[in-house]
Amino acid sequence: MRSTPSRRATATGALIAAAALLAVGVQAGTATATPGNTTAAAATAGAKFGALAKQLTPSQRAELIREADATKAATAKELGLGSQEKLVVRDVVQDNDGTTHTRYERTFAGLPVLGGDLVVKESKSGATQAVTKASKVTSGQLKAVDTKADVAPAVAEKQALELAKADGSKKTEADRAPRKVVWMAQGTPQLAYETVVGGLQEDGTPNELHVITDAATGAKLYEWQGVVNGVGNTQFSGQVTLGTSGSYTLTDAGRGNHKTYNLNHGSSGTGTLFSNTTDVWGNGTPQNAETAGADAHYGAAETWDYYKNVHGRTGIRGDGVGAYSRVHYGNNYVNAFWQDSCFCMTYGDGSGNANPLTALDVAAHEMSHGVTANTAGLIYSGESGGLNEATSDIFATAVEFYANNASDKGDYLIGEKIDINGDGTPLRYMDKPSKDGASKDSWYSGIGNIDVHYSSGPANHFFYLLSEGSGKKTINGVDYDSPTSDGLPVTGIGINKAEKIWFKALSTKFTSTTNYAAARTGTLAAAGELYGTTSAEYKAVADAWAAINVGSRPGGGEPNPGGKVFESTAKIAIPDRGAAVTTSVNVTGITGNAPSTLKVGVDITHTYRGDLAIDLVAPDGSTYRLKNAGLGDSADNVVETYTVDASSEVANGTWKLKVQDMYSGDKGTINGFKLTF
Repeated sequence: MRSTPSRRATATGALIAAAALLAVGVQAGTATATPGNTTAAAATAGAKFGALAKQLTPSQRAELIREADATKAATAKELGLGSQEKLVVRDVVQDNDGTTHTRYERTFAGLPVLGGDLVVKESKSGATQAVTKASKVTSGQLKAVDTKADVAPAVAEKQALELAKADGSKKTEADRAPRKVVWMAQGTPQLAYETVVGGLQEDGTPNELHVITDAATGAKLYEWQGVVNGVGNTQFSGQVTLGTSGSYTLTDAGRGNHKTYNLNHGSSGTGTLFSNTTDVWGNGTPQNAETAGADAHYGAAETWDYYKNVHGRTGIRGDGVGAYSRVHYGNNYVNAFWQDSCFCMTYGDGSGNANPLTALDVAAHEMSHGVTANTAGLIYSGESGGLNEATSDIFATAVEFYANNASDKGDYLIGEKIDINGDGTPLRYMDKPSKDGASKDSWYSGIGNIDVHYSSGPANHFFYLLSEGSGKKTINGVDYDSPTSDGLPVTGIGINKAEKIWFKALSTKFTSTTNYAAARTGTLAAAGELYGTTSAEYKAVADAWAAINVGSRPGGGEPNPGGKVFESTAKIAIPDRGAAVTTSVNVTGITGNAPSTLKVGVDITHTYRGDLAIDLVAPDGSTYRLKNAGLGDSADNVVETYTVDASSEVANGTWKLKVQDMYSGDKGTINGFKLTF
């Protein structure tokens, strides 16, 4: 879609169609993770070199963005966008084989379209190969949006302030006047206001509460938090080499001039840049103010090196510009957070100002929120918010293994060094997330309704299983025992391969509204491009998702092969945006109630699965949601096996699969479904 020496000016190919760290068959053996990703073999992890992201210099990336910007009107036309719709280039990733992935935002009649983002994948020759959209909305639907509001901006502002106050915010007015937007992240586009409330949250964290208000009725449509809660003698990583400048300051000239500041218990501004008369920083104790600065500065450096050397990304935005770190935030502040608005990481000193939250994985976690904000832009609420949090945990873990620091060896524990619970336990566990008492091990239909720090659990669990596999094992001296929701084992492929797959999906497949089902689709696509669709890596991705109750295993493995199966093969047409349709099976000869792991196999052909809401209906009429419609589920067909806890239901009787197409434009057919008891 842009002109380059090796690419046509326009393609003629067919189109295929910020959060805090805290919330207010079994195998046994050794690790597959290898500390340190510094070798060429680890850098490629056996992947197809051509499918890996090319390490672009800031000037090369800027040129690709300029080219995309010059041809964005032609791109919009080819995509079939309306005359009032325009594209805004946000990011470009280019693979070694010349494939280019361009991420766009969208406007309508000059208004930002929230949830209108998309990624266009082009071959080296310029032919469009795929388009991934955050929301399946046709240009006809956008044309129907009335840009004249019936509700005054003051109504939206009042609502936002009341919501912030209810959350404990110390703020009495909005940071800026509500702006008109087209809200499209939940399906049907509509005119709305976006209001951002600043100030401080109840625990002292800066507040950036985004509230979306219906411009026709004044009703709240959505809300999310924009603050996503870094030679030194460090407290957590031992004696390390730091990048400094001048005579002497914590300014890393080799990493985008990343700076580390001392807030000295303030809660705004940048404070004072750390400076010294020698190039020795801190003494390894929290009583010395420089120690936390050294930890944060080291964490930022390792994270920068990880993204550059492993994923070819120079800086958080890919533009070679360093962020900055602030330590000693507030008093007794037990948290750390990333703010995209300031492009900075901030760390509290913990309880009694004696335990700074500046461990390596915390620093990498916060910086990775910035990477997510500047790639997929996952909305920090619902399932996309859980995936946002998990992404930071995933890359925090990967950075630990990459750094290979003897004082903080790589592990699948989050925050194990900062003792935030006061009993020596980590903040989160990736092998079995529920060990923290709140996180979830597997996906279920209501997971988008809980705090994102806990709904991140299934994705963390997926990444552990993909990396290391299920069952008992010991890695770098830490014991793990990871279960699966379907009772079947998972064989890991190693963290070097798993991290490649997740990053490629994040940077080229995920959008602002990606949910768990779409994350499965995106990671499978990434694995296919990197390793091939018949590879062990591709199968492992599918198996790991099935092991957390997202999708099914290739070949349909069953935990209880001797279980009794009841199946319907009747073909039922699904009307486009019509009434729900059902197909049924009659279960007989089962004693007592259904199992807590009832398997529901679904086979549906459909041109856009995001339109479909699917339920299992028990003989007494009770319904079990298998799949929600909308929000990020941008793929076709539903060929999956779901696990349902139906232990409260009498087994015998007529069970139904109910399917409803909630949006217009696509049609499909139920090919059949089966129950395995």
